Amino acid sequence: MAASDTVATPVVEDGRVIDVRLESGGKTWSLAGRSGRAAEERLAAARVADGGVPVFLGAGLGVAVAACRRAGLPVAVADRDAAVSLATGAREACADDSGLIWVDDADPAEAAARIRAFAAAIAPGEPLFPVVHPVHRRLDPAWYGALAALLAPPAAAAPAPSPRRVFPKALPRVLCLTSRFFLLGEVVRACERLGAPCRYLETGDELDRDAFVAMVRAAVEGFRPDCVLTVNHLGVDREGVLLGLLHELRLPLASWFVDSPELTLPLYRPAATEGTVIFTWDLDSIEPLVSAGFPHVHYLPLAADETRFTPRASRDEAHPWRARLSFVGNSMWRKTAMRLAASRPSRLLFDAFASLAEGFAASPCRLVRQYMERSRPDLLPAYAALGTTERQLAFETAVIWEATRRYRQECLTRLLPFKPLVVGDPGWHDSLDGEGRTWSYLPELAYYDQLPQFYPLSDVNFNATSRQMKGAVNQRVFDVPACRAFLLTDVRAQMDRLFEPGREVAVYDGPEELEALAERYLADAPAREAMARAGHRRVLAHHTYPMRLTQLFDVMRQTFGA
Repeated sequence: MAASDTVATPVVEDGRVIDVRLESGGKTWSLAGRSGRAAEERLAAARVADGGVPVFLGAGLGVAVAACRRAGLPVAVADRDAAVSLATGAREACADDSGLIWVDDADPAEAAARIRAFAAAIAPGEPLFPVVHPVHRRLDPAWYGALAALLAPPAAAAPAPSPRRVFPKALPRVLCLTSRFFLLGEVVRACERLGAPCRYLETGDELDRDAFVAMVRAAVEGFRPDCVLTVNHLGVDREGVLLGLLHELRLPLASWFVDSPELTLPLYRPAATEGTVIFTWDLDSIEPLVSAGFPHVHYLPLAADETRFTPRASRDEAHPWRARLSFVGNSMWRKTAMRLAASRPSRLLFDAFASLAEGFAASPCRLVRQYMERSRPDLLPAYAALGTTERQLAFETAVIWEATRRYRQECLTRLLPFKPLVVGDPGWHDSLDGEGRTWSYLPELAYYDQLPQFYPLSDVNFNATSRQMKGAVNQRVFDVPACRAFLLTDVRAQMDRLFEPGREVAVYDGPEELEALAERYLADAPAREAMARAGHRRVLAHHTYPMRLTQLFDVMRQTFGA
């Protein structure tokens, strides 16, 4: 897509731009996304710690750019997206700054030459640290990709393989690798709080093989990590280039899955080596992964960032987010439609789609393919005829999300007598009747900046887990108690390992129980407060990110320590 065709609309809160809504080619997405300004703040902290000359390939909101300049670093910005920089005000804010250069040359080679000349003049001998913004790269992949390759450090001759590094008994040095900022902020903060040296490296999705290898090799040679850590295999390429490089460098990889590994790992060839440890938030996925041949698989549940999701000293009863009962979550309308379209199903699969979703939701099967094998073998030839793993997984995901959509719609329909506040995507307008009378709507809130304020403002925070998770619990089960707020969530087989149902969180066994339970707890403030306090104590004692990283390091040490 052409950057010049992009319409950029700033999202302003409390007098500052917290995001930019982008429209291009009939598609809409956000510049900052769920992580908001917090992601850029953490990125800046990492760049300041490295020193050198940060080179921002795309200015984003301008938060990281400004933070690096405040820290005294010279900064280069390569950004051709005039509509975005106008919406954020980033370029105007640094117009008179002699310690910063902003380049937008049409020729990437000329832009790279200007950046190198600027760095040589203002910081002789200091290395360049390119940082590719994933959304800017989507706007103009050819320009940003070429510039990233031109600015990447030259690849050194590949060294002969050396013995695998012994994982240290002390806190390890961790290279956090990703293709986009997702949960890595919590991981980086946890490493910092533990005192484990950590470096964040975002590879993006558009780098060619040589630039990708050069970037990772330079980070390893400069930082000397004891392991590489990623979330959901983000940053791991599907062709096995990274796994081969880590094998050559004798570096172990820890990949923590907080989404279904069984719907992700089949896309990778290979997905793991002997040096890869898979951590999964879902206990039920361990046996299938081990049976599939993954050498090291361990359980590592989700956690809460208790420094961000914190109790509030008081509650503003007049706040527009104040609610007796609320729900935060996606309606799954658009997501389901997009996944189904990506699968390009046959007429047979399309016609069976609704009944498949209904049957899968009621079954104990964790994967749609398993459900079809047991209950709908007549559909297996059509499923196989989809041809590619990508199309098959898209169809499975669409069925799971449709099951989730129906489940959430039924739950909230039963809660309409309590006039819930529903926070999420616009698909909720098509899911529930009586908006403004029986329920109210609030657009999606920023995860880091707004949800910690939202949860304490509800008497009852209602949760309906994705049908993908037959036994596991989702992120809300940790975040709401971390705020010392009251949670009503669905029963999960793995809940007992994490919380004490009925004392630390309230649970329901099915939608038919919701009306009675909501009425009961809305009328009993002391019970809600007691349960919220107990849940908060549990989170602080057992479910923080430093605790999870300590558990992860222990497993890596046991696996590679001697």
